[in-house]
Amino acid sequence: MSILMKAASAAKPFPHRHLLGIDGLSRSDVYAVLDLAGIYIAKNRQPDKKHAILKGRTLINLFFENSTRTRTSFELAGKRLGADVINMSVSNSSTKKGETLIDTAMTLNAMHPDFISVRHPESGAVHLLAQKVNCSVINGGDGCHEHPTQALLDALTILQHKKKIEGLTVAICGDILHSRVARSNMKLLNLLGARVRVIGPTTLMPPHAESFGAKVFHDMRKGLKDCDIIMMLRLQMERMERNFVPSMREYFHFWGLDEEKLSYAKPDALIMHPGPINRGVEIDSRLADDLGRSLILQQVEMGVAVRQAVLELLAGGRT
Repeated sequence: MSILMKAASAAKPFPHRHLLGIDGLSRSDVYAVLDLAGIYIAKNRQPDKKHAILKGRTLINLFFENSTRTRTSFELAGKRLGADVINMSVSNSSTKKGETLIDTAMTLNAMHPDFISVRHPESGAVHLLAQKVNCSVINGGDGCHEHPTQALLDALTILQHKKKIEGLTVAICGDILHSRVARSNMKLLNLLGARVRVIGPTTLMPPHAESFGAKVFHDMRKGLKDCDIIMMLRLQMERMERNFVPSMREYFHFWGLDEEKLSYAKPDALIMHPGPINRGVEIDSRLADDLGRSLILQQVEMGVAVRQAVLELLAGGRT
């Protein structure tokens, strides 16, 4: 039976209060999320997408960094499950008046939410907040640390198209140093049995990248040789305090994905990108828009289903 055909609701209760990272998740925990998300994919394609699973519960989206995909998908996920959803505009909140993260956490906790999804520019901030509240906290991305729901939706996207993850060769390419997406994906893909490669310039490769279970390449053609999946990453200029690459033009020449570099991967290799895309920097526009090779829009769709599954599982399963 396909892993996505199993009834996730029949599994044992999800043993976690929060989702702060991939560390601490077992393979069965991951497949509990992916199996349930697989059920939501079909439900989200129906005219009536709303359910009452989380009726009476409240989700607060607390984003200290701008986001379109992640925040919107959390909002859709919560509303489709019947929850009340509040989006906090941090730029207009008390944090701009000097309130600390802990003060913000205690204030929100006094309002008795059931879930808080958090994006923060500092690594570890979400873990700190989770220690101060009584509800479930979901990491929507903290600094250069982790982005667990992105890795889960990427895994679901791969499963939908390749029907497996174990044994696949996955290349994660670009700004590895600043990427929380890369870190969460390296951990999750290794957990699920993929062979992981990271490709990028030495200036954008973290020290001891091999400790994440990935094989390091600095040449795109060598790194892409016989790959099944190619994950391109955005250059995170907002996290760079100095010049890490000579120019955007040279970066694309050496590490941007184009038809010639793609030819070194397997003929049926598929392309992913967490977005937003810098066209002509990380990837050629024709490849990004190639519906036969690019899974970028499917990743967006999978994001809503994965976040629905996470919310339901953290709430204690089906009611």
